[in-house]
Amino acid sequence: MKVCIDSVSKMFQNVRALDVVSVEFAAGEIHSLVGENGAGKSTLVRIITGVHRPDSGVVKLDGNPVRFGSPRDALAAGIGAVHQERNLIPHFSVGENILLERLPTGNGFVDYKAIDARASEMLDILDPGIDVRSDVSSMSVAHMQLIEIAKALSLNARALLFDEPTDSITKHGAAALVKVLRRLSSAGVAIVFVSHKLDEVLVFSDRVSVLRGGRVVASNEPIAEMSRPRLVSLMIGREERIAQIGHGCGVIGDVALELTSVATSYGHRGIDLTLRKTEVLGLYGLVGAGRTEHARAIVGVGKIISGEVVVRGRRVTVHNPYEALARHRIGYVSEDRKDEGLILSHGVRSNIAMTVWRAIASMFKLLNRTTEATVANSYVRKLAIRISSLDQMVSTLSGGNQQKVSIAKWLAAATDTLILDEPTVGIDIKTKVELHELIDELARQDQTDLLQLERGCLA
Repeated sequence: MKVCIDSVSKMFQNVRALDVVSVEFAAGEIHSLVGENGAGKSTLVRIITGVHRPDSGVVKLDGNPVRFGSPRDALAAGIGAVHQERNLIPHFSVGENILLERLPTGNGFVDYKAIDARASEMLDILDPGIDVRSDVSSMSVAHMQLIEIAKALSLNARALLFDEPTDSITKHGAAALVKVLRRLSSAGVAIVFVSHKLDEVLVFSDRVSVLRGGRVVASNEPIAEMSRPRLVSLMIGREERIAQIGHGCGVIGDVALELTSVATSYGHRGIDLTLRKTEVLGLYGLVGAGRTEHARAIVGVGKIISGEVVVRGRRVTVHNPYEALARHRIGYVSEDRKDEGLILSHGVRSNIAMTVWRAIASMFKLLNRTTEATVANSYVRKLAIRISSLDQMVSTLSGGNQQKVSIAKWLAAATDTLILDEPTVGIDIKTKVELHELIDELARQDQTDLLQLERGCLA
C-alpha cells in the first residue's frame, strides 16, 4: 500500500500543527518521520489513522483519496498504528487487548485458548516473558508499550504507523521490533516510524522525512544520503549541541536521603542508597529490575516494610506522595505521564501550578489566577513548551510537550529532593540537552538533589 499525503493542513486553536504537508510512504519501506516536539509528527499520524480530519488537503491510498471518519475506518482500509497514548483496557487480559479487534470465537463464544495462542505468538517475538493471561493493569509501562506493539502487529495491516514505539522499551526489545518491521516491509507492508532516537532512525530506515514547525523541510530522503549532523540541522535549524554538564564542579554536601537495608512491598530486599546535596545520582537497570517500584516506595505509593529511610538526618515514614512533598520536600516525576503525571482534561496552567497551589492561595484558600499564570509561564518559557495558551488542555499537546509539563510541575514545586523516572521520554534532542543542563544546574545550586532513573539495556 502506498500512502500519499497531499498538501494537508491542520489547526488546533491558534496553533498551526501542519502547514501544507506533502509526503509519501511507499509499500516495502521503513520510512522514518522525525522532528522536534510539536513539529506535527503525531498530528500527521492521527490524520492518516482517522483520529483527526485535515482542515485541507487529502490523504490517498494507492492513488485513491480517502476520508476516514474514525480509526475503525482506517483499520478497515488496512492501516494500523501504535500511538503515543496507550489504548489498552486495564482489566482485560494481555491477550484480550492484543486480539481485541479480532477476537476468535467458536460456537458463538470467545475462544480463550485461541486468544492465548495467537497473543503468545505475537509477544514471543518481542518479549516471551509476558503472561498473556495477566491483567494489563498489572503491567509496567514498558510492557504496556510492547503489548500495544503486539496489538498492532496482530492486525495484518498493509500500512503500520509507529509513534515513538521504542521510548519505553529496552534496546533489546527495540532490536526485536526492528527485526519484525524489516520482515514486514520485505513482505510489502508500508512502515512509518516516528522517533527521536536518531541512531535508530539512521540504522534501520530506508527513507526519512523531517518536519519543523508543521512544515516539511526534507521529504522522502534516502537514508544512505543522510548523516546525523544534517538530520539534526534539518530538525532544529542549527547544529547539534552537547550538554554542558558541570561534573565535579561543586562540593558534595551532606546526606539528603539515605536508605539502609530497605525492603518494600514490591519485593525489594536489602536496598542501601545514599544521596547527597548537590548530587545527581543515577539508578540504572533493565525492564523489570524494580527501578520504578523502588522510587514509588520512597514517595509512599508502595510500602517500605523494613529498614530505614532517613531524610536530612531524620528517620521518616512516608505514607503517600502528598506527604512526601508537603512534609519532606520530595518530588517524583513519574514515567507514566498519562495516568500519573498529568490531569489531561485540565489546562497547562493548572497542571504546572498544582504543586504550589497551597503556597500561592490566599488566606481564604482562593487561587489567584494571575499568580498561577506567572508560575506556569516561567516554566513554559524555560522548557520551551509549545502551547497556544496557558488554558490549552494538556490532552491536546504532543507527547513531548506533555512530558515537559509533567516535569515543569515538579520544578515549580522547588523540592529539596527530586526523583525523575525516565524524564526525557518523548523529548526531542534539543530539549533533552536543555533538560540535562537544567537538572545539573538545579543540583549544583544546592537547591535540589536528584535521583534519576534510566532504563538499562542488554549489550
